[in-house]
Amino acid sequence: MTKTPLFPATIAGSLPKPGWLSEKEKLWAPWRLEGELLEEGKRDAVSLVLHDQERAGIDIVSDGEQTRQHFVTSFIEALDGIDFEHKKTVRIRDRYDADVPVVVGPVSRPRPVNVEYARFLAQSTDRSTKFTLPGPMTMVDTLADEYYGSREALAWEFARALNAEARELEAAGIDVIQFDEPAFNVFFDDVRAWGVQTLERAAEGLSCKTAVHICYGYGVKANIEWKKTLGEEWRQYEHVFPLLQLSSIDQVSLECRNSRVPMELIELLRGKDVLVGAIDVATNEVETPEQVAETLRKALDYVAPEHLYPCTNCGMVPLPRDVARRKLHALGAGAALLRSEFR
Repeated sequence: MTKTPLFPATIAGSLPKPGWLSEKEKLWAPWRLEGELLEEGKRDAVSLVLHDQERAGIDIVSDGEQTRQHFVTSFIEALDGIDFEHKKTVRIRDRYDADVPVVVGPVSRPRPVNVEYARFLAQSTDRSTKFTLPGPMTMVDTLADEYYGSREALAWEFARALNAEARELEAAGIDVIQFDEPAFNVFFDDVRAWGVQTLERAAEGLSCKTAVHICYGYGVKANIEWKKTLGEEWRQYEHVFPLLQLSSIDQVSLECRNSRVPMELIELLRGKDVLVGAIDVATNEVETPEQVAETLRKALDYVAPEHLYPCTNCGMVPLPRDVARRKLHALGAGAALLRSEFR
């Protein structure tokens, strides 16, 4: 395996899918293939995004979520106890309404969900690999519950299912398992009461690196409008970071580029690896390597060099593929630029 350098570049989540796999520049677009052709297409798409990442100088690579239609429901679809036929409308993260599946019975994971995809990823590259899963709280917030009657009780069940999946991903050769928890930026009381605990349960017993990704979302209308209400400083991380600093989670992925997050909040994560979002995923404007390095330099005032990981703010699936490729190159080149200053 290739040695991981100082300031190893990685991405937070998704990359755009090829147009032959799903509709371009659209979140959660349906597949254009079926059956064996779909499985072949997913693997071909993973090979393409691996090539893009390696050429761009990304050090810890992922499958770009080419094998998943939705970062949460694609995992939920594989679980028992959930009805996808009779959906209900709920408010997602107090921001927008969506038709979602309904919990109608005991939740369980009858079989592995992503393990074969993870094995394909690990066997297709000599670089360190990362695989993303939804976090328990964000899963709870993406459903209607008609069985447990308690967000916390449902989160613990999801945590158990996630842990079983994560252990198999690690055994398949994955080096970093990331749990996506955008809900952590909204439900602060729940994060404190049970959110971090259920996240730790999802990561229990893993020897590989564990990460949690907390962002302000894709550049879609509902998220853009929400951000306008947050004021001159976005201090949501201030509620969560002290709790994560005390947790067993190794890495925290956060949004920095073109956001109003005070950089000094990173200091609340002292001792953790910090994945600094230096690429804005809500615009087609491509950062320069120097702009990436500038964001990372600011972060170095609050995190030790060995704990800083250049990253994207969030996933890039809604972007044009050529824009995402150029952003990947900017990220890799920006990390290399900063690395050269430490020789």
